[in-house]
Amino acid sequence: MTQVLAVVGGGDLGLHAVLAGEALRKAAGRRNQPLDLELRGKGVSGNALSADAIAGADAVLLVGDGDLDEGRFGAMRRARIRIEDVLTDAHAVLDRFLAGSGEAGPPKDVAPKDVAPKGRRRIVAITSCPTGIAHTFMAAEGIQAAAQALGHDVRVETQGSVGARDALTAAEIAAADIVLIAADTGVDRSRFAGKRLYVTNTKAAIRDGKGLLATALAEAQRQPDAGTAAGIATEAGGSARPEPEEKKAGAYKHLMTGVSFMLPFVVAGGLLIALAFAFGGIDAMKPDHAGSLGFALGDIGAKAAFALIVPVLAGYIAFSIADRPGIAPGMIGGMLAANLQAGFLGGIAAGFIAGTTTAFLNRHIRLHRNLEGLKPVLILPLLATTVTGLLMIYVVGVPVAAILAALTDWLRSMQGASALVLGLVLGGMMAVDMGGPVNKAAYASAAALIASGITAPMAAVMIGGMTPPLGIALATRLFPGRFTKAEREAGGAAAVLGAAFITEGAIPFAAADPLRVIPSMVVGSALAGAIAMSLGVELKVPHGGLFVLPIPNAVTNVPGALIALVVGTLVTGLLVGLLKKRAA
Repeated sequence: MTQVLAVVGGGDLGLHAVLAGEALRKAAGRRNQPLDLELRGKGVSGNALSADAIAGADAVLLVGDGDLDEGRFGAMRRARIRIEDVLTDAHAVLDRFLAGSGEAGPPKDVAPKDVAPKGRRRIVAITSCPTGIAHTFMAAEGIQAAAQALGHDVRVETQGSVGARDALTAAEIAAADIVLIAADTGVDRSRFAGKRLYVTNTKAAIRDGKGLLATALAEAQRQPDAGTAAGIATEAGGSARPEPEEKKAGAYKHLMTGVSFMLPFVVAGGLLIALAFAFGGIDAMKPDHAGSLGFALGDIGAKAAFALIVPVLAGYIAFSIADRPGIAPGMIGGMLAANLQAGFLGGIAAGFIAGTTTAFLNRHIRLHRNLEGLKPVLILPLLATTVTGLLMIYVVGVPVAAILAALTDWLRSMQGASALVLGLVLGGMMAVDMGGPVNKAAYASAAALIASGITAPMAAVMIGGMTPPLGIALATRLFPGRFTKAEREAGGAAAVLGAAFITEGAIPFAAADPLRVIPSMVVGSALAGAIAMSLGVELKVPHGGLFVLPIPNAVTNVPGALIALVVGTLVTGLLVGLLKKRAA
């Protein structure tokens, strides 16, 4: 006997889905027809068809409108029926379907030639890292290569500091078997309600794409449908991300999400302040220069872009923890931190307080589904902002401000040996894992200090981060016999990446010979960072590499920066060339 599936979608009219489903169930019962039923709609979801039921079925009846997740059914015979027809005469609908009439074949928005054959899966993926540059695209390439090798169809959307590229369409998401998110930052998942979702970091996609896809296909968890009342914060006029099924993201990921959104404000503000000094001199931002171009640029950079750094950092840390309802409490807490002189440390505290408070309230406040829309626009912002604000004013703000002031004074007073040691540490950290947690910890700390007027650590970090790929590129030229032909060709690309401050350009070389290459790079980067700090090099922007050097006042002591970079590159290149064995 034919095994039949039915998916009934009622949209906002969940009661209609229940009635239509019950009518089909009774009609199937009278015919002794096996029927597996799934309801989709506001307040009635949660009975998703199992993978076993789908695998054993011969045909599927699609009833109603909305996202019925047709991609699960591949080339299975199907018919699409209006929910009104089922409510009018379910017996006639089922008879026609069992007789083989009705619309059959793939979904309307998928051409027949594009239907995935048995065993082939449709995968949509998102990759993202804090800076939105190297790890984002390396993870995307890892997923694409693995999917091609395993015979799956994949579409990858990359999310960086300039927004999404190759954005997934609604039709692609609807037709996908799973959604894979490989990100080191928080990603908005509101588009994926009702889909099977698997979340991991970029490193998993870079290191073992095939293993990741196998794990994702086996362990992806179906997200609740949009609009259900199961503890989801719904936006006005739409829906927000369901509470994730996967293991809670760690504090590092939340912090990196905040840093990734903060960086454009630091870059824009720092460069505008540098240009203000270039056009108006060292006194360009003083009140008696009001009306001049230099004063205007300084106003934009210092009083607008820099004023938003801490609120944005706090707001998007909270977003990573609690999704969109956390943004307002987080930004307001960040603004209080800035006003209390608690700086980026206060912003980090405010972000975590706002995020955890919002997430807690979201989980524990239960409302009737008709009132659920009040949570994200009224209840959560009001209560979470109140709690965050009071804690910042009465508990957190003053002591954190004192800690930040002490840290600022200590960093500004560093000279000689202490500056050299800090430069050694920061520069070396940039080469330890080349874009991994240690690298990002040094980078995030230095970038955040720019908001407090401490710019020397950023110089040590950027120069130390440029040194590994530049040193590797130099080694491929000085010691060509130590490298394969492919590695020598890749040396040119590594040089370009190093010049742009993309440390990840050295990863392929480090992965091929980690015991010799990584220590060589750490020594060179540590030395470069130490020289930069000792010579008083300062950097007002957190990215750009060699391309920011020509901008007036963006880098203090440009000759010192070049000396540090050249010495670090030479040391790295020589050590790599001397330690590596001759290529076979």
